[in-house]
Amino acid sequence: MDTTLESRPAIPDEDFSRVALSASAVDLLGKLWNRHGPLMFHQSGGCCDGSSPMCFPAGEFKTGNSDILLGVFTLPDAEGNALGDIDFWMSREQFEYWRHTKLTVDVVTGRGAGFSVEAPEGKRFLIRSEIMDPHPA
Repeated sequence: MDTTLESRPAIPDEDFSRVALSASAVDLLGKLWNRHGPLMFHQSGGCCDGSSPMCFPAGEFKTGNSDILLGVFTLPDAEGNALGDIDFWMSREQFEYWRHTKLTVDVVTGRGAGFSVEAPEGKRFLIRSEIMDPHPA
Protein backbone atom coordinates (compact mmCIF):
# COMPACT_ATOMS: atom_id res chain seq x y z
CA MET A 1 0.00 0.00 0.00
CA ASP A 2 1.31 3.39 -1.01
CA THR A 3 1.00 6.23 1.47
CA THR A 4 0.46 9.17 -0.81
CA LEU A 5 -0.70 12.03 1.37
CA GLU A 6 0.18 12.85 4.98
CA SER A 7 -2.07 15.02 7.12
CA ARG A 8 -0.93 18.23 8.72
CA PRO A 9 -0.75 17.90 12.51
CA ALA A 10 -3.79 19.30 14.30
CA ILE A 11 -3.18 18.35 17.93
CA PRO A 12 -1.56 21.24 19.84
CA ASP A 13 2.22 20.85 20.36
CA GLU A 14 2.51 17.94 17.91
CA ASP A 15 4.73 18.22 14.84
CA PHE A 16 4.07 14.85 13.19
CA SER A 17 1.34 13.33 11.06
CA ARG A 18 -1.00 10.86 12.75
CA VAL A 19 -3.07 10.11 9.63
CA ALA A 20 -2.26 9.41 5.98
CA LEU A 21 -4.19 8.57 2.82
CA SER A 22 -3.33 5.77 0.41
CA ALA A 23 -3.18 6.53 -3.33
CA SER A 24 -6.53 4.72 -3.74
CA ALA A 25 -8.10 6.88 -1.02
CA VAL A 26 -6.81 10.09 -2.67
CA ASP A 27 -8.29 8.99 -6.02
CA LEU A 28 -11.68 8.10 -4.55
CA LEU A 29 -11.80 11.27 -2.44
CA GLY A 30 -11.20 13.36 -5.57
CA LYS A 31 -14.23 11.77 -7.23
CA LEU A 32 -16.34 12.19 -4.09
CA TRP A 33 -15.25 15.84 -3.69
CA ASN A 34 -16.36 16.58 -7.25
CA ARG A 35 -19.76 15.04 -6.52
CA HIS A 36 -20.39 16.21 -2.92
CA GLY A 37 -18.11 19.21 -2.40
CA PRO A 38 -15.90 19.60 0.68
CA LEU A 39 -15.56 16.45 2.80
CA MET A 40 -14.62 15.33 6.31
CA PHE A 41 -13.83 12.04 8.10
CA HIS A 42 -14.94 10.82 11.50
CA GLN A 43 -13.61 7.69 13.20
CA SER A 44 -15.76 6.63 16.14
CA GLY A 45 -14.76 3.07 17.00
CA GLY A 46 -18.30 1.83 17.57
CA CYS A 47 -19.84 -1.47 16.55
CA CYS A 48 -20.69 -2.57 13.02
CA ASP A 49 -19.22 -0.04 10.58
CA GLY A 50 -18.51 2.37 13.45
CA SER A 51 -14.95 1.08 13.42
CA SER A 52 -14.53 2.21 9.80
CA PRO A 53 -13.70 5.81 8.96
CA MET A 54 -16.87 7.52 7.82
CA CYS A 55 -16.68 10.20 5.13
CA PHE A 56 -19.33 12.93 5.06
CA PRO A 57 -19.87 16.23 3.32
CA ALA A 58 -18.01 18.77 5.48
CA GLY A 59 -20.14 19.87 8.44
CA GLU A 60 -22.75 17.12 7.99
CA PHE A 61 -21.40 15.19 10.98
CA LYS A 62 -21.47 17.44 14.02
CA THR A 63 -18.30 17.28 16.11
CA GLY A 64 -18.01 18.50 19.67
CA ASN A 65 -16.04 18.21 22.89
CA SER A 66 -16.14 14.42 22.66
CA ASP A 67 -14.11 14.54 19.40
CA ILE A 68 -10.51 15.42 18.57
CA LEU A 69 -9.14 16.70 15.27
CA LEU A 70 -6.20 14.39 14.42
CA GLY A 71 -5.11 15.94 11.15
CA VAL A 72 -6.02 17.93 8.06
CA PHE A 73 -5.38 16.82 4.46
CA THR A 74 -5.10 19.20 1.53
CA LEU A 75 -6.66 17.11 -1.23
CA PRO A 76 -5.06 17.56 -4.66
CA ASP A 77 -6.94 17.45 -7.94
CA ALA A 78 -5.69 15.43 -10.94
CA GLU A 79 -3.26 18.23 -11.88
CA GLY A 80 -1.88 18.53 -8.35
CA ASN A 81 -3.72 21.74 -7.47
CA ALA A 82 -5.45 21.95 -4.09
CA LEU A 83 -9.15 21.10 -4.12
CA GLY A 84 -9.48 21.92 -0.43
CA ASP A 85 -8.98 20.59 3.07
CA ILE A 86 -10.41 17.42 4.60
CA ASP A 87 -10.49 17.20 8.41
CA PHE A 88 -9.98 13.82 10.09
CA TRP A 89 -11.79 13.60 13.45
CA MET A 90 -11.86 10.81 16.03
CA SER A 91 -13.85 10.37 19.21
CA ARG A 92 -11.70 11.23 22.26
CA GLU A 93 -12.55 7.88 23.80
CA GLN A 94 -11.28 6.02 20.73
CA PHE A 95 -8.16 8.23 20.60
CA GLU A 96 -7.20 7.03 24.09
CA TYR A 97 -6.93 3.50 22.66
CA TRP A 98 -5.24 4.52 19.40
CA ARG A 99 -2.95 7.36 20.55
CA HIS A 100 0.20 5.33 19.76
CA THR A 101 -0.83 4.34 16.25
CA LYS A 102 -0.33 5.86 12.83
CA LEU A 103 -3.52 5.54 10.79
CA THR A 104 -3.71 5.18 7.03
CA VAL A 105 -7.06 5.52 5.28
CA ASP A 106 -7.26 2.98 2.46
CA VAL A 107 -10.00 1.72 0.10
CA VAL A 108 -11.31 -1.79 -0.54
CA THR A 109 -14.07 -3.13 -2.75
CA GLY A 110 -17.39 -3.75 -1.00
CA ARG A 111 -20.17 -1.80 0.62
CA GLY A 112 -20.17 -0.83 4.24
CA ALA A 113 -23.32 -0.66 6.31
CA GLY A 114 -22.93 3.01 7.23
CA PHE A 115 -23.82 6.37 5.79
CA SER A 116 -20.37 7.16 4.42
CA VAL A 117 -20.50 8.88 1.00
CA GLU A 118 -18.39 6.24 -0.77
CA ALA A 119 -21.00 3.47 -0.27
CA PRO A 120 -22.73 3.94 -3.67
CA GLU A 121 -19.34 3.53 -5.38
CA GLY A 122 -19.13 -0.12 -4.30
CA LYS A 123 -16.07 0.81 -2.25
CA ARG A 124 -15.43 1.44 1.40
CA PHE A 125 -12.79 3.22 3.40
CA LEU A 126 -10.91 1.31 6.06
CA ILE A 127 -8.12 2.06 8.51
CA ARG A 128 -4.75 0.37 8.45
CA SER A 129 -2.74 1.04 11.56
CA GLU A 130 0.77 0.62 12.83
CA ILE A 131 2.43 1.43 16.14
CA MET A 132 4.36 4.65 15.85
CA ASP A 133 7.14 6.38 17.70
CA PRO A 134 6.73 10.05 16.74
CA HIS A 135 10.13 10.93 18.22
CA PRO A 136 12.58 8.08 17.52
CA ALA A 137 15.95 8.21 19.29
